[in-house]
Formats: sequence, structure tokens, C-alpha cells
Amino acid sequence: MTVNFQDLAGRLVRPRMGRRLLALTLSLIVIGGCVAVFKTVGFGTDPCSTFTLGVSAHTGVSFGTCQLLFNLLMFLPVLRYDLSRVGIGTIGNMVGVGYIADFCMGLITPLIPAEGLSMAARVVLFALSMAAFLAAAAFYMVVDLGVAPYDAIPQLIAARAKRWSYRRVRMLWDVSVLTVGFLLGSTVGLTTVITGFCLGPVIVFVSDRVMGWFS
Repeated sequence: MTVNFQDLAGRLVRPRMGRRLLALTLSLIVIGGCVAVFKTVGFGTDPCSTFTLGVSAHTGVSFGTCQLLFNLLMFLPVLRYDLSRVGIGTIGNMVGVGYIADFCMGLITPLIPAEGLSMAARVVLFALSMAAFLAAAAFYMVVDLGVAPYDAIPQLIAARAKRWSYRRVRMLWDVSVLTVGFLLGSTVGLTTVITGFCLGPVIVFVSDRVMGWFS
């Protein structure tokens, strides 16, 4: 391991910790809610959710539990090779997002008309949830309280594969996970493309404007 547990404990005490925890909590709630909306409107989801939704559909296990188990599997190499990437946000993402999405799906489903949503309603819900998802994901990264295991894996690979850039590793990682999810029956669509190409620039945009809130 590259750090010890004392170093890890030190990461839990950061400047403006109250603000960081509040932003982290709200970000996770919004991300989970948006994943539920993405599933409802049918334009695809982010690559990680695409995979776990496919597993959920084939096993009958809830999305939240599949998300948790997948994250636990990815968490093992993170623990083994780089604890510096672990924090409260890591645990919150692993445990919270999937179950928040399940809860929100339970709230949304009874509100959907029997004939389903119109295309106009789907587009409006998609646009609003995508804007919220990108902003929440950006805040999740900006508060710097640990990254999700899914995000940490390509970082670990890129750090050791010197000839491969992080961007290339991340793209291959997302495409691989996405492909398996698609083969399992999950929808791949506009949401998938936008989260893949827009999240990085949005994180930079948000970070430049709000970093001072947490320092």
C-alpha cells in the first residue's frame, strides 16, 4: 500500500469539513435521484449504472444491492494499492447511490401514467436530471473526500501503465463496463454519451468557481 491507516485517518479532517460533508451528502442524494430519472425516461444511464442495471435485470437482485456488490469488488484493489483515494465519499458512494436510486424509483413509478410518459415529458425530465447529475457529480469530486471505487480503478491502472494516458484508460474502462451492461440488456443512449464526454469539463468549470468554499 502507498499510505498507512494513519494517513487515511488524516484525510478525514479537512478544512471546512461541515461544508464538505453537506455538499457530499446532497451530491449523493441528487446523483441517486437522477439515476432513477434516467432509468425512467429510457435514454440510458452512466456506464457504471448501465452495468449494474443489467446485472439487476438478470439476477432479480435490486439495483442498489448490485451497485454495492460491484463497488465492493472494485474496492479490493483500491485498498490493496492506494488507500489515498479512499475517504468518506468513497463509502458514501458505494453504499448510498444505488439504494437512493431504488428509493426514488419507488417514488417515481406510481406517478407515471398508465400509458407512459410522452416524449416531451421524457425530454424535459432528461434535460433537468442531466443538468443536476453533472453539477452533483462535479461537487462530489470537488469536495475531495475520496472517489468512488469505479473512478479509482482507471486511476490506479493509469498510474502504473506509464504508456497509457488516464484519458485512454478511462475511455477503455467505461466502454468495457458499458459493453457488458449493454449485452445484459441495459439501454445505452444519450445519457451515456453526455456523461462520458461532458463530466470532465463540468468538473473543471464548477471547481474553478466553488473551490474557495471548501478551503
